[in-house]
Amino acid sequence: IPLRSQEKIYGLGLQFMSFEQRGKKKMVRVNADPKMDTGDSHAPVPFYVTTDGIGILIDTARYATFYFGDARAKPEQAAASVTDSNPDPNYTHNIQDADRGLVTVEVPHARGIDVYVFAGPTMLDAVRRYNVFSGGGHVPPEWGLGFWYRPESRATQESALALASEFRQRKIPCDVIGLEAGWQTHAYSCTFVWETKRFSDPAAFVRDMQNLQYKVNLWEHAFTHPASPLFPKLKADSGDYGVWGGLVPDFASKDARVAFGEYHGKTLLDMGISGFKLDECDNSDFTGGWSFPELSRFPSGVDGEQMHSVFGLRYQKALWDQFQKRHQPTYCLVRSSGALAAPYPFVLYSDLYVHRDFIRALVNSGFSGLLWCPEVRDAVSSDDLIRRLQSVVFSPLAMINGWYIKSPPWRQLNRRLNNAGQQMEGWEGIEDRCREIIGWRMSLVPYLTAAFQRYAEDGTPPFRALVLDAPSDASVARVDDQYMVGDRMMIAPLFAGEPSRQVVIPAGAGWHDFWTGAAVAGGSVAHVDASTRNIAVYVKAGSVVPWADVGQHAGSAESRKLTIRVYGDGSLPFEMRNGNSTLRLRWAGGQGTADGAGEYNISSWKQMG
Repeated sequence: IPLRSQEKIYGLGLQFMSFEQRGKKKMVRVNADPKMDTGDSHAPVPFYVTTDGIGILIDTARYATFYFGDARAKPEQAAASVTDSNPDPNYTHNIQDADRGLVTVEVPHARGIDVYVFAGPTMLDAVRRYNVFSGGGHVPPEWGLGFWYRPESRATQESALALASEFRQRKIPCDVIGLEAGWQTHAYSCTFVWETKRFSDPAAFVRDMQNLQYKVNLWEHAFTHPASPLFPKLKADSGDYGVWGGLVPDFASKDARVAFGEYHGKTLLDMGISGFKLDECDNSDFTGGWSFPELSRFPSGVDGEQMHSVFGLRYQKALWDQFQKRHQPTYCLVRSSGALAAPYPFVLYSDLYVHRDFIRALVNSGFSGLLWCPEVRDAVSSDDLIRRLQSVVFSPLAMINGWYIKSPPWRQLNRRLNNAGQQMEGWEGIEDRCREIIGWRMSLVPYLTAAFQRYAEDGTPPFRALVLDAPSDASVARVDDQYMVGDRMMIAPLFAGEPSRQVVIPAGAGWHDFWTGAAVAGGSVAHVDASTRNIAVYVKAGSVVPWADVGQHAGSAESRKLTIRVYGDGSLPFEMRNGNSTLRLRWAGGQGTADGAGEYNISSWKQMG
């Protein structure tokens, strides 16, 4: 596939280790624990997009290898002499984008491949067309865009309800409580049956959570234990290798998806479960071989390599079909995904845990129709906790995963001391900061909803790299630690232990500091010191931004009260569908108007600059 001079390349799914890909060799292979920049990912996508507005999808379930400009035909003509007898010792052997080249794609064990070309005219248009071709993005329910918390893995009916009540009493906003592996009689592999020693009355537990205005999300993986009621139904529709003593469902088969999904629908969805966290549906080289080998065979005719490439997506479909059948909205978590995933209501997460890599993954996810949650699972200091929490509230799914600690991390960061019941000195102050930051997430829900609505309508990724909006701006071509949220908000996370950071302000229109309203010139670089209290957020000049009051959950009465923030002259109105009407916010000459506000109450208009 031809390349042009200076054409830059991005994509290939959820990439943790690198950003701009020209000059690199990448294999899109399912692997949960990438250690090097080889292309491994638990959500690899054989799709890339270039700054010249070209998107290429290689439609294969094989592990395809991409040579981005560094595989070239042999020379045909002899040369009279060398042009440079003593090359620069710093020469990288990587031609990069200095000349024209080719993208060479190698797909072993395939007789033919369909190649889809998505033409711009702009880079963002190519990505939009890929997402629309996939089926368009999904709009999460309001509660999905609220805040999530996962208690310790061995939580009980009583302890989970006590934590949920504590959040309400202490005014910690939260919409979803997620139960980890201990809710089942057996996990690794799974029975999908409630452990009544911990949850004596699961139906009552779910009702009690609903009465407290919580949704309940359940952890699982697909590997099916012999004691599971699902085992007899899946035995004939499973692979010839097992994992953790359980069956591997043949999710490439409709029969297996229906059997698996209908069991979940009748036993869990109909009880009131709102979503799932689908774990370990990827592959791994480094964690004890928790998955099936590539030589596995499945009744549908696919082998293990192909199944690894589609397992996460087909797993999602098996459960999503049940939600759709019931006309029940959902928002879920998953460990593996792939091509054409935009319509699926699932957000990726990982066991990897470097904060900066998490942000790079979030920036990269927007190239490939994926959503990514940089969950807060661990922190080495209160500053690290705060910085991670600030990042996750500006992401597709805002969650703290406390699966290994009895009390929330703001009470005690040390795992051993937390589980021994010891609280940190001054923990109330840290809780106050966390409560404030979680409140930001609740205030963002209307703005995020509008961004996801556009994702569904025209394929615009709600979270995306700066280069997608400005492919000709050389200053943003390699910026992998800043990203756009929606059409007017730019996020630049701060990282604990770093004294400061530089924020690239894209050229073109001016910008404003989101928190203060101070004007910032486009085409500049802002210096942000580590002592800065809030995450660095900038909005385009002229933006009208809704900011909801903070309630205890996304459906609370408080969340219907909006303060409208106006940055500059207010020339960029805001629009969001609201039921059967549309909420339109405009600002003109010191006066704001709201059309179709419906259940929303515009409490005030606030000029920020």
